Amino acid sequence: MPKYVIEREIPGAGNLSPQDLHAISQKSCGVLSDMGPQIQWVQSYVTDDKVYCVYIAPNKEAVLEHARQGGFPANVVAEVKSVIDPTTAE
Repeated sequence: MPKYVIEREIPGAGNLSPQDLHAISQKSCGVLSDMGPQIQWVQSYVTDDKVYCVYIAPNKEAVLEHARQGGFPANVVAEVKSVIDPTTAE
């Protein structure tokens, strides 16, 4: 199943409280539960003004539908074509 990286522009994201992040995570998980097992949230990285999320989904449209239902921005949705790390150099 394809993997996607989603860039979400959220001004002040890095200042969100643990309670805010908990509530956002609960909302996301609720939407995912309603959508079924074909879409999965792997993890997210919170920076100053953006959140980068990694999802496994059947297609880009499913990722965008999750964003729409959850009320989350999805400014960029890019399909991961390859994964590399330091062991790739060996």
